Amino acid sequence: MDNIRVRFAPSPTGSLHIGGARTALFNWLYARNKNGRLILRLEDTDMQRSTEDAAAGILEGLKWLGLDWDEGPDVGGDFGPYRQSERFPIYQHYLQLLLNEGRAYYCFCTADELRQQREKAQQDKQNYLYDGPCRTLSSEQVAERLTLGMKPVIRLKVPKDGHTVVHDLVRGEVEFDNSLLDDFIIAKSDGWPTYNFAVVVDDYTMKISHVIRAEEHLSNTPKQLLVYQALGLTPPQFAHVSMILAPDRSKLSKRHGATSVQEFRDDGYLPEALVNYLVLLGWSPGENIDIYPREEMAKNFSLDDVSRSAAIYDLNKLTWMNGHYLSVASMGRIVNLIEPEAELKGWLRSYNREYFYKVIDLVRSRAKTSHDIIDLAIYFFETPAVYDEKGVQKYFRKPGSQDKLKAVSEAIGQIQNFNAPELEASMRLKAEVLGLKASELIHPTRLALSGRTTTPGLFEVMELLGKEVCQDRIKQATFFISNLS
Repeated sequence: MDNIRVRFAPSPTGSLHIGGARTALFNWLYARNKNGRLILRLEDTDMQRSTEDAAAGILEGLKWLGLDWDEGPDVGGDFGPYRQSERFPIYQHYLQLLLNEGRAYYCFCTADELRQQREKAQQDKQNYLYDGPCRTLSSEQVAERLTLGMKPVIRLKVPKDGHTVVHDLVRGEVEFDNSLLDDFIIAKSDGWPTYNFAVVVDDYTMKISHVIRAEEHLSNTPKQLLVYQALGLTPPQFAHVSMILAPDRSKLSKRHGATSVQEFRDDGYLPEALVNYLVLLGWSPGENIDIYPREEMAKNFSLDDVSRSAAIYDLNKLTWMNGHYLSVASMGRIVNLIEPEAELKGWLRSYNREYFYKVIDLVRSRAKTSHDIIDLAIYFFETPAVYDEKGVQKYFRKPGSQDKLKAVSEAIGQIQNFNAPELEASMRLKAEVLGLKASELIHPTRLALSGRTTTPGLFEVMELLGKEVCQDRIKQATFFISNLS
């Protein structure tokens, strides 16, 4: 398909939400699949809420996800500017065209007059629609009001009958009754266009071929199609993707956990895990798979496979995916992720890097986020200050637990080559001599060394800790047991 041009057009009034990130991803995948172009446009005409920090954060979030764009405010292009706040003359040109052709008109109704109309509609138990008293003003009447310094809005003349049909690539044909629409405002009294007008002008002048966006924008689409019609322009193709809902099928919000890309990054998630998860929220490659490489996504992405049904947010699945990507990431990358926190804890000042790398390599397979790695590794660098309470009840309060730990200390003290195979052989032999199961020595020893009931293989842990540390911690644990009441 030729001349595929799609766009991601966020409003820089907050952080990049995962719903917006998925929209950006779908546009990126469609552009790359069709050898087209992705345009980034900042819809920043909400002067009070739009900020440069939010704009920078959105770009940073997209780049962290590995999404690039072919045209945009930071890279330029032939169809800019790519910020709505810099496109005022362009909007004025198209607004004037509609006014000149009588397809739009100045509305001088005051806020009080409109409020009274709304209140009357409520009293009559009717939906409020602007009844158009300014629609029939003569040119002389308009000129007179403008001369008096009145600041009008501009409204589009909407057909009072018939239907507007959205031909949607995901949802099929969606029909809207024109009689349910009023002459909506396309420019405010300060001259700035409203969203439904600006987006039409932007998409047309930027030669957008496909508008892929969230389902919540579907209700705006008939108004936008009416603007296209009034301007005599051919609209792009539309594809409205399903919303992302919380597990209880309510609107996704902060109470359901992290919802912005930056929050996931700061919580220890990898970009490839988030991308993998987001692409499967509302799109299926036709196979029952979970781990899906980015190259395969771009190769196989199609709007035909986008679901109409709402996608359900599942943090557990995302976290599982993240654990997979952590387990296959390079050691260098893992170290880069956790090194700042390890530096703050002083680990790299107190231990050599070879030891640090060995510890990280041992514990990483159990981690679900990069922060987990720090938690899983802590007892390799810091003597346990407390012991898991359930473990204490199960292993330390058992009769003979001190004797078992002393037996372990005695066994490992005799080992010359302090490595995992030798440790395992020695402990199993000691258990046999004492008439115990090996687990009866292993579990209390694990608790003594780590303060925990679950770790990587005990003998690998012991090898890394070294003989002296193991014996010191076992001694500490026996002292702790002796003081249990």
